[in-house]
Amino acid sequence: MTQPPEPAPRRRSMEEKFPRSLWVRLVIYVAVGHLFAAFVYLLFTLGAQNQ
Repeated sequence: MTQPPEPAPRRRSMEEKFPRSLWVRLVIYVAVGHLFAAFVYLLFTLGAQNQ
């Protein structure tokens, strides 16, 4: 007897489409971007208090 054909593969999730290193880099860039934005905000806040 013959085997029935395998079903077509489902659509891959986002995690399967992008390599793990890309996700790690994305998380690092977002974290560093937020830290930089917080630092700039702190500079402007402290600068405004000295006026």
